[in-house]
Amino acid sequence: MNLPLFIGLRYTRARRRNHFISFISTTSMAGVALGVWALITVMSVMNGFHADLRERILFVVSHVTISGQGGQLRDWRGVSRRAAEHSQVRAQAPFILGQGMLTRGGATAGVLIRGISPEREREVSQVLEHITEGGAALVPGEFEIILGATLARSLGVFVGDKVTLVAPKGRVTPAGFLPRLKRFRVKGLFQIDMHQYDSGIALVHIEDAAKLFLPGGGGESSPRRVSGLRLKLADVDSAPRVRRDLAGALGGGYAVRDWSMEHANFFRALEIEKRVVFIVLLLIIAVAAFNIVSTLVMAVTDKQADIAILRTLGMSPAGVMRVFVVQGVFIGVAGTIIGGALGVLTALNIETIIPALENFFNTELFPVDVYVITDFPAQMRWSDVSRVIGAALAMSFLATLYPAWRASRVEPAEALRYE
Repeated sequence: MNLPLFIGLRYTRARRRNHFISFISTTSMAGVALGVWALITVMSVMNGFHADLRERILFVVSHVTISGQGGQLRDWRGVSRRAAEHSQVRAQAPFILGQGMLTRGGATAGVLIRGISPEREREVSQVLEHITEGGAALVPGEFEIILGATLARSLGVFVGDKVTLVAPKGRVTPAGFLPRLKRFRVKGLFQIDMHQYDSGIALVHIEDAAKLFLPGGGGESSPRRVSGLRLKLADVDSAPRVRRDLAGALGGGYAVRDWSMEHANFFRALEIEKRVVFIVLLLIIAVAAFNIVSTLVMAVTDKQADIAILRTLGMSPAGVMRVFVVQGVFIGVAGTIIGGALGVLTALNIETIIPALENFFNTELFPVDVYVITDFPAQMRWSDVSRVIGAALAMSFLATLYPAWRASRVEPAEALRYE
């Protein structure tokens, strides 16, 4: 075995006369392990949180949306045929969008009304697959409505009840402006487990929406006017590229947006938060690395006589330096391996660990009425694990350089003068 490696490993295994040095070494190893463990676990949870939120958003939001100027898309069938020529487009559905206010007794709520064709809507989104009560078979002319579960609770309505929709696009009379009023029967309730959608969206048939928001046209029976087209793609991550392709193919007069644009600030905030958390938790490993510096500085002081003898026997300063680099790297590698193993195990089992902790402490760690999601997802990525392990090993190695350099500068005559 290489002599500096042999001596460095021997120093790590040897029982030290100074127990404080042993304590600092153990603390350093535990600090590195704790930092790596926490970093892998938190990064995995944030990945899972990000993926779960994206999935829930895509239950409602289309991959790509094509709309016209003034909120109306004329000749949408022609636009649909041109969009279908793109290889990534798998399904399309027209929609009519409007804002209104729902009232029931003394309760009122502002709501975004989306007129849909139920058969086509199932092809571009999954919101109708999350009906918890009632049904999704909207019949044109029956004026039926599907509400989010939170919106229904705020209005105090159930399936079969009547609600009144107040549409801002009304008519002017000698008595003044009168909004359009229409009574709808609650057909069903959906629940996405995202407050923004469960409390602020209502679905009606596209022809009923046309009568309210686009008088004289719109809907399937009159193909000239709708609010826009919702597209489903084969690969959701290709949405920005498809948006650019469709915008170029359709030319001016159309607004083409993809799901990442509609929630750009939200996802950008998640990425920034992930980076900040990575940096903050990396400081735990940095603190442990400072402990490695302290350990090796004290070890160099404790082993000055040994260093002098090794130098007298012919070991070079670089060889002495490698001895203490090996000792410090061993502490970092051991802590990284332990922390990495614990982090991977925790990330893979976090969805069972959290409920077990909640049952053990008889408390709810993440209340449903506070947090956006109801479960605790985790998505471990080996790329994140390798980044964390690489950062921990790099900091552990850098922490050994100064103490090892000090060891290489020890003069044998000075170290043995009082021995």
